[in-house]
Amino acid sequence: MNQRDADHLDSEDPLGSLRDKFRIPPGLIYLCGNSLGPMPLGAAGRAREVVEREWAEDLIRSWNVHDWFGLPERVGARIARLIGVRPHEVIVADSTSINLFKVVNAALHTRPGRHTILSERGNFPTNAYVLQGIARGSAGATQARAVERAEIPGAIDEDTAVVVLTHVHYRDAAAFDIAAVTRAAHAAGALIVWDLSHSVGAMPVDLAAAGADFAVGCTYKYLNGGPGAPALIFAAERHQAELDPGLCGWWGHQSPFDLVEDYQPAPGMRRMLTGTPSILALATLDAALDVFDGIDLADVRAKSTRLTSAFIGLAQARLAAFGVTVATPLDPLRRGAHVALRHPEAYAIMQALIARQVVGDFRVPDVMRFGLAPLYTRYRDVWDTVEILADVLVSEEWRKPEFARRGRVT
Repeated sequence: MNQRDADHLDSEDPLGSLRDKFRIPPGLIYLCGNSLGPMPLGAAGRAREVVEREWAEDLIRSWNVHDWFGLPERVGARIARLIGVRPHEVIVADSTSINLFKVVNAALHTRPGRHTILSERGNFPTNAYVLQGIARGSAGATQARAVERAEIPGAIDEDTAVVVLTHVHYRDAAAFDIAAVTRAAHAAGALIVWDLSHSVGAMPVDLAAAGADFAVGCTYKYLNGGPGAPALIFAAERHQAELDPGLCGWWGHQSPFDLVEDYQPAPGMRRMLTGTPSILALATLDAALDVFDGIDLADVRAKSTRLTSAFIGLAQARLAAFGVTVATPLDPLRRGAHVALRHPEAYAIMQALIARQVVGDFRVPDVMRFGLAPLYTRYRDVWDTVEILADVLVSEEWRKPEFARRGRVT
């Protein structure tokens, strides 16, 4: 792809007009939607409405007048379409970490006599921390075991209660075959939990067709719900009658306002709620999801594949001479929507890029990540990014001392 090709692809892009629904500062190339999506224009208006009218004027009456109570289910139902399941199988609450704790506990309770939680070595650390914490809390009855990606199918055995995997890896964007791995887990009698944080909103996910049991995922990446937006939680209907999240709260009680002391779980997905939800965050996420209305996810995936292929091709052609390597799988079927490049000075190089108004991010020890979100990323952004990156490397601009200083968030 050259500059003329990029401009031509942008002119014919069926998703091109969606960029106008986001607030992206002029002159900025934003390739960090895999970490925090930009703000959809409708989200700001909805947040003002909640703050200035529903909260400021209607106050506590809004729980009924504006049905704040039903927001977790309504927002979950909108996400359900994006992951291939039914509206009543998804609810939005808490964080991905808390939701992971709840679904893994639920899975363990349905597999008595099995004691292993199996996951991938090198996955996002919070997932490992949650699983290790569950294992410690079981007084030795459960072990959290992590193996290399290629070893996972063979490691699922008669003691495996639940397999916990991230669909698209946070570091290199390598993607699992959800259907194949789910079949392998079920063949061994285990349940499976998928973390969709780096795939939902960027590519089609069909959990129902795969027969998946549970899923979690954050909504502030490709769903653009805002920093710290509440997370999704999916449980297949066949499991809902016996769900025991292990973290029970009044919002998950069948009659929360009866204020009885003995816990009785609410029917369906509401039992996966815990405490009072953040209405500001839920309402903002609800508005952010408007950009997905009427969009064919096949078009989203097609653009994602073209963007990542173009980026990888340009990186290989222009950057290899400077020691930059591509860490993301070359096969489009085996990757998500971001591209990971490796270089020993990745942190400083990324800071130099950000100073040039190209925003990606860094992951230790040597990874630069570039999120190519199909709803607002242009093909010209890909071309310009590689051109600017090549110039940063040629000029060795990244060697400036200020680019080596690390902030609290990297």
